[in-house]
Amino acid sequence: MFSAMLFAISIVALAQFALYYWRAVLAGVAAQPISRDILEAVQVQECDLCGADFEKLASLLILTPELRRGRAGLGLVPVYFKIVGKISQLFGQISPALLGWSEQERLLCARFAAVQVGRRLEANLAQAASIRSC
Repeated sequence: MFSAMLFAISIVALAQFALYYWRAVLAGVAAQPISRDILEAVQVQECDLCGADFEKLASLLILTPELRRGRAGLGLVPVYFKIVGKISQLFGQISPALLGWSEQERLLCARFAAVQVGRRLEANLAQAASIRSC
């Protein structure tokens, strides 16, 4: 009995650590600067970027081809974006603080998508330049 409880606590602690680590990686990538070309493609200024721009950026990422293998796209970020949106819909009117947190998280997802689009475009330009130099 004790070993089963210890195992369950360990699994919960491991899952919590994995979630915090994933969120830290998401925030680290989102903190990087966003290319002006990406912002112009979405027709938004960096100071006006909001969580609602995530869908535009995600569709822009889908439209950009991936020339290198093993490069990550958005991963689980769209799922996280939808979960935060549902939390905002369900509990946002009850708690204004929760509404503010959810918009901040949605903005984080949008910034992550913008940085990923920029990374993919830079990688594609580098790949095209290396092909031309041969």
